[in-house]
Amino acid sequence: MTPEQRLARLGLVLPEVVTPLAAYVPAVRTGNYVYTSGQLPIVDGKLIVTGKLGAEVSDEQGIDLARICALNAMAAIISVAGDLSHIVRIVKVLAFVASTPEYTNQPVVVDGASTLFGEVLGEAGRHARSAVGVAVLPRNAPVELEVVAEVR
Repeated sequence: MTPEQRLARLGLVLPEVVTPLAAYVPAVRTGNYVYTSGQLPIVDGKLIVTGKLGAEVSDEQGIDLARICALNAMAAIISVAGDLSHIVRIVKVLAFVASTPEYTNQPVVVDGASTLFGEVLGEAGRHARSAVGVAVLPRNAPVELEVVAEVR
């Protein structure tokens, strides 16, 4: 089964690449690697939830938002690499979770993205990862994701 077929089986469609919020590009390919810019949970040009985990945003919402970030990251990757079948491996995911000082479930939230990469890409979706709690993200987003992918 191809990654596109797995995505369809999950009832998901890759979105259009999110328009940058400032002076950068969504993804850069150098050799066999693609580096994405930070991907926010933006759908149809709008940040769908704002706030912090541990306050206005629940763990369940955070997990869903991380999945949206992962979809946006895959769209950015294929914008410079072709299609999902060109992804050899998701190498590294760096996730930022806007959260209250006492909140410690950042890894649970980011599992939303990690699980989706595995569901869509299979073994190629397994990756190294960091989940970092931060005070605030651009536009008061709850989650932001950067991805490094090896491509062919």
